[in-house]
Amino acid sequence: MTSTTPAQRALAPVKFAYWVPNVSGGLVISTLPQRTSHDPAYNVEVARAAERVGFEYALSQVRYAASYGADAQHESTSFSLALLLATEKLKVIAAVHPFFWHPGVLAKFAATAQELTNDRLCLNVVSGWFKDEAVNLGVTWPEHDDRYVQSEEFIRILRGVWSQDGYTQDGQFFNVRDITMRPQPKRQPEIFQGGNSTAAQAMAGRVSDFYFLNGKSIADAAAQVRDVSAQAALNDRQIRFGINGFAVVRDSRAEAEQVLEDIIAHADAQKVEGFRASVQEAGNASPDRKGMWADSEFRDLVQYNDGFRTGLVGTPDEVARRVLAYRLVGIDLVLLGFLHVKEEVEAFGELVIPRVRELEQRLVDGEDLQLGAELDAAVEQAGQAGGVPALV
Repeated sequence: MTSTTPAQRALAPVKFAYWVPNVSGGLVISTLPQRTSHDPAYNVEVARAAERVGFEYALSQVRYAASYGADAQHESTSFSLALLLATEKLKVIAAVHPFFWHPGVLAKFAATAQELTNDRLCLNVVSGWFKDEAVNLGVTWPEHDDRYVQSEEFIRILRGVWSQDGYTQDGQFFNVRDITMRPQPKRQPEIFQGGNSTAAQAMAGRVSDFYFLNGKSIADAAAQVRDVSAQAALNDRQIRFGINGFAVVRDSRAEAEQVLEDIIAHADAQKVEGFRASVQEAGNASPDRKGMWADSEFRDLVQYNDGFRTGLVGTPDEVARRVLAYRLVGIDLVLLGFLHVKEEVEAFGELVIPRVRELEQRLVDGEDLQLGAELDAAVEQAGQAGGVPALV
């Protein structure tokens, strides 16, 4: 049985996001058929369906050149704006690389997008893992920790020109002088970032609104929530957390697990290994050797952001209980990938999200829930380890 504190019972409902398939090849590096498309019209249909069934966010991917199963790709910011203009409530997170943008130019784009979309654009500032793409496009590739310095300078300029007149900033990577920008957004875009290293966590604590975790167990997610929250507390800030997960929801657990194993069995080994080489070079380049993907195995990398590790595989009831367990250790948003995107977005919204909302309400009403022995133990262990500082 999961016993909860008053603070846990008062938690805001967990939010849901989905990966936008704006690049070809779907969300797994597998030859198993995927009923999905990077076509704009298909993506508008997905966005409208997601909005209808309870998703609050979507995340568009950023890739500029063919690679690792993504042979075609649509640019993230323009694609995000198209989805925003085709929906009414959905927030779309556009992924951007600081080394491909000047922050003043992106700040202007984002301010205009906020005017056009009732303040629904968000930004995911990606410090970078794909060295070959960057170098082949002619930009300088800083060392691992310097990329986080670059990202922090980038974010500070965004926030500065969005909120101040005559903004000036001198940095290692970017300099701006006496910039006054109109219109300044009435509501600044939420800033997301990912990462795993010490440098990533420290940056998140200083400047970001959301910190994305790659797929992790409940215990590992709780530990990272604790560590990044401590960094934010050093700066008198609070930060929210998202986790990546690949959802396979079927009528039985056996059926869901078989789908997962089929995806992995049909992995395109050459492309997975190419992806592994790029991301683990980036992950192991951090001084602490704790960068993203540093410990990922082959089966993890069949899904780009270790989404299988989150374990969202089973019946609607099983997946809903596991989502709630992540919420209880401090996860605010679950970012989901799917094999057949549109139909599974709809099914998740119709079958899983209502079950999560029911469980949340039962917590609010003071009920100690039985999530199952494994999940109850994981949540209890996280609490005993001090892994949920945001909840107390």
